[in-house]
Amino acid sequence: MPFIPVRDIEIYYERRGSGPRLLYISGTGGDLRCKPTIFDSPLAAHCDILAYDQRGLGQSSCPDIPYTMADYADDGAALLDALGWQSCAVMGVSFGGMVAQELALRHPARVERLVLACTSSGGAGGASYPLHTLPPFSPAEKARWNIPTADTRLDAAWQAAHPADFQALIELAVEGSKIGADEPGREIGARRQLEARAGHDTYYRLPTLRMPVYICGGRYDGIATPANLEALHMRISGSRLEFFEGGHGFLMQDARAYAGIVEFLSA
Repeated sequence: MPFIPVRDIEIYYERRGSGPRLLYISGTGGDLRCKPTIFDSPLAAHCDILAYDQRGLGQSSCPDIPYTMADYADDGAALLDALGWQSCAVMGVSFGGMVAQELALRHPARVERLVLACTSSGGAGGASYPLHTLPPFSPAEKARWNIPTADTRLDAAWQAAHPADFQALIELAVEGSKIGADEPGREIGARRQLEARAGHDTYYRLPTLRMPVYICGGRYDGIATPANLEALHMRISGSRLEFFEGGHGFLMQDARAYAGIVEFLSA
């Protein structure tokens, strides 16, 4: 699969599908080796999808220097340049939604339509959970924290009533965390990403966005809360907001979610 020089790094990317062009920007810790990916979603049947590992993540470069949200946005725009895409739809999920906001604000002519999924504006609009403040967890400890935070329905009462299901979710998360865990720069890149994430704030700039924007998320998300999505919606004139039955992983929990995105991208 291809690597390409972009600004000061090399980016690993994949492109598949046919239809309208879509740049997909993944969330915290995103790695295209972790399945399922966006290419396994219903969008693959409707769009020409370009997805990539962001700086510090997956198989892309992990320079040990400060990263900014502007860096992540400019990486996305430079990747479009490198592949000859003048403009396209953009979809960002979680941290990727933060990057997508910056990309649309810094390079508005490149973004035809914008999907912001389970994400936040930061600042006065509310920040997603401050992951940079968490203690150093083992993979299992991180999963035990993340599962009820990402979906607030899976609280202590649910865990007590469904111990086998809870354990299966922990084991699935631990298995996924092993991909690339021992690679050089992995820890550095993850830390640098969280540092950039902590400084994210687009709230007062969002009203300048003029492209069609679809905001979506889960009703039970404790990481990017419904209130944060409502704040995005209030700041972006003409945007559409829709909630689905799920938490931070609502895209895989409610089949209607991808259908809504396909409808928006096809309009």
